[in-house]
Amino acid sequence: MKYDFAGYATRNDIKCSDGRIIRDGAFKACDGLTVPLVWNHDHSDMSNVLGHALLEYRPDGMYTYGVFNESKEGCDARIRVENGDVTSLSIFANQLQQQGPNVLHGAIREVSLVLAGANPGAYIETVVAHSDEDGESAIIYTGEEFTELSGELSHASEGDETGEVAKKTPDNKESSGKTVGEVFDTLTEEQKKAVYAIIGFLMEEEGGNNKEDKEVKHNAFEANTTAETKDDVLIHSQLATILNDGKRYGSLKDSFLAHAAEYGIDNIDYLFPEAKNLNNPPTFIDRETSWVSKVMNGVHHTPISRIKSMFADITEDEARARGYMKGKLKKEEVFGLLKRTTTPTTVYKKQKLDRDDVIDIVDFDVVAWLKAEMRGKLDEEIARAILIGDGRPASSDDKINDQNIRPIWKDADLYTVKVNVSMSNATDPVKQFIDTCILSRSMYKGSGNPSLFTTEAVLTRCLMLEDGMGYKLYKSVSELATALRVKEIITVEVMEGQERTPTGGSALSLLGIIVNLNDYNVGADKGGAVSMFDDFDIDYNQQKYLIETRCSGALIKPFSAIVIEGAKSTYNALLSPLYFSTTRTAAIAGAGGGNYYGTPTSESDDDDTP
Repeated sequence: MKYDFAGYATRNDIKCSDGRIIRDGAFKACDGLTVPLVWNHDHSDMSNVLGHALLEYRPDGMYTYGVFNESKEGCDARIRVENGDVTSLSIFANQLQQQGPNVLHGAIREVSLVLAGANPGAYIETVVAHSDEDGESAIIYTGEEFTELSGELSHASEGDETGEVAKKTPDNKESSGKTVGEVFDTLTEEQKKAVYAIIGFLMEEEGGNNKEDKEVKHNAFEANTTAETKDDVLIHSQLATILNDGKRYGSLKDSFLAHAAEYGIDNIDYLFPEAKNLNNPPTFIDRETSWVSKVMNGVHHTPISRIKSMFADITEDEARARGYMKGKLKKEEVFGLLKRTTTPTTVYKKQKLDRDDVIDIVDFDVVAWLKAEMRGKLDEEIARAILIGDGRPASSDDKINDQNIRPIWKDADLYTVKVNVSMSNATDPVKQFIDTCILSRSMYKGSGNPSLFTTEAVLTRCLMLEDGMGYKLYKSVSELATALRVKEIITVEVMEGQERTPTGGSALSLLGIIVNLNDYNVGADKGGAVSMFDDFDIDYNQQKYLIETRCSGALIKPFSAIVIEGAKSTYNALLSPLYFSTTRTAAIAGAGGGNYYGTPTSESDDDDTP
């Protein structure tokens, strides 16, 4: 027959990138069939039908003989094939049957000319095909040049219908005697650009390093492009492969990235939009601090920082009124006076920013963001000092003195009643904790109805308490608060794992604090109110910020707070099995986090340390 070119449409026994392997005889039934010859598998327009192709079964694959029609597109394709501009074939097949990765049967529906194959060898890509026949469909590419397979056939000259192959000699000359460079000079500018693109693609695959070839490649689409610039080019058939592979990879981006190395595309991520920041300004990773506002708003404030409280103890029998008998001496009442004075201390937080950063950060107001963080952490530190103390050792220069802001937890017994949860004869530590809170309420002499400050873990275990039938005893936090005779229950994260060791005693774990904060006075003189200061360091080009206050704090009413404590074994029994396996600091470090503001509670999964 008369044909315009010949070559392998696909090869057998080549493992495809998706793991499939076309086995011998898979398309044997197509031997002798004539199918349409199409441009790049584009079935949307009849003009893309360039002619027809005769299929021939061979043991190593399906061979094809292509014949172009006399349409304008067919003639253009014949010219490009003759000129060596287009050198790759691929097939479209459906009715695929496979066993594991092995393709055993299929029906070839068309052969396409493509600028370049999806990869060297064969690659199967499953697609949706509109066909009357059942079965899966696929496009099977071959990325080898005709000259490497069976040769490229030049269109017969006028009067010559033999269709013989125009062989290339070892010195890269055609049978006509012309060199490749002489033939190249006969191409139009458009044809040369197409050749440049193909050469560039092949060099990426083969790792070519010839300087002259690189310059040709970089001139592919712009005559003035220098050898130092680089164009990443996706050929149309490759792009079709990536688009259709998106379903298998789950997203178009994943498909692009998966094929990027295969096609020699550098910086493929440039094709995708930049990630959008959903929380601008950045959201702080912080402890739960809703309790801070309840403490700061609940305490009693005075405009005087030096506070003196004086009490007369009239609870002793000596202060009682007496009965009188005739002739007996009337005795005077005797009672003692108690007093203490609390003086102020300074609490501050300091930060700095390079002025260059202040100017360069334009997405949000970084100064306002930083100042909000400073005020929040200052309030949290003061609230913490009021409830339990700042937790720093006495030797630390940063410690807030307990004699200036007196922590309720560690205050004198005259002001804070300490109650120990006894586990003797107790079968349930949670129930014992609740009973202790209720019984200790009789010792409370503070104002009004107090609140219970405790941890989230203790509250959770209390809400999990069940009766003998498996029903929850307390259906809500408000029901539990009513049972405990408190106004509300407030969880405080910084109370987790807090311990103190009384003089001459063993360590006790903090479980809860019952107090009405109106009995706690925070005093600050006019100049000691919270103030923010800005300063510019001209030597280091830094903007510095300082927020500070000077205040005092102490309970001003005897027996106005009750602290619920327990031995370490009681604490562990109460919280079991609520143990923490990692610390917050470790979690942030594992996620690539930066500095953490504040000192998180140290936690481990050790048997003795929750």
